[in-house]
Amino acid sequence: MTRVDLNSDLGESFGRYSLGLDDQVIPLVTSVNIACGMHAGDPCVMRRTVAAAAAAGTSIGAHPGYPDLQGFGRRDMALSPDEAYSFVLYQISALAGFCKAECTALAHVKPHGQLYNRAAKDAALAEAIAAAVHDFDPTLVLVGLAGGKLIEAGRAANLATAQEFFADRNYMANGTLVPRKQENAVIADEDFAVARVVRAVQEGTIEAVDGSTIEVAADTICIHGDNAHALEFAKKIRTALAQADVELKPCRTQ
Repeated sequence: MTRVDLNSDLGESFGRYSLGLDDQVIPLVTSVNIACGMHAGDPCVMRRTVAAAAAAGTSIGAHPGYPDLQGFGRRDMALSPDEAYSFVLYQISALAGFCKAECTALAHVKPHGQLYNRAAKDAALAEAIAAAVHDFDPTLVLVGLAGGKLIEAGRAANLATAQEFFADRNYMANGTLVPRKQENAVIADEDFAVARVVRAVQEGTIEAVDGSTIEVAADTICIHGDNAHALEFAKKIRTALAQADVELKPCRTQ
């Protein structure tokens, strides 16, 4: 039977600012990527989200990003590899502390936003992130864009890796995500997104924005928690994958 992980980026509220439907999404996915206070989230939100995921039996991952609350981690920053290592290690360590307090374990690490996108192309940045993950805990799974430099760096560091496919994002012909500044970057059509996910899992291909067919790997499927359609996406994708005889399991147990 084909197996795949279904993940969502959550814990992105902070202070009096509320974002996402975390409590409703958590039971529908097999893994959550929790913001660690740099691009979003705060200690109280981190603790609450870890507790909710642990109670639901959902696998927990750290979602470290650029130190950019105002830009939600989606603006590029010229961090050196050494700086990136420190920021990523700091954020993983913080979330792991909340996991320990809740008597649960951290299972994976997935960079956020522009840190993720840049690491898919920048070998030096990817190596720094992989080194931070390895030095904290070499048993953690490193999640990255399918076919990207971060996956290569993780494998070179002897980490288990999970190649990610985005349910709610369009793809360029080269396999990268359509930049968010473009109008067609985010998918709003739930039925289109669901059909594409099933195709990606079963066939390993999808249609890029230019109409070409591209190959994709899908060890784990992401639904963005800040997408207005996140809840419906999660419900419909679960149903469609079950109907296609695809088992949902966290990437650490694949």
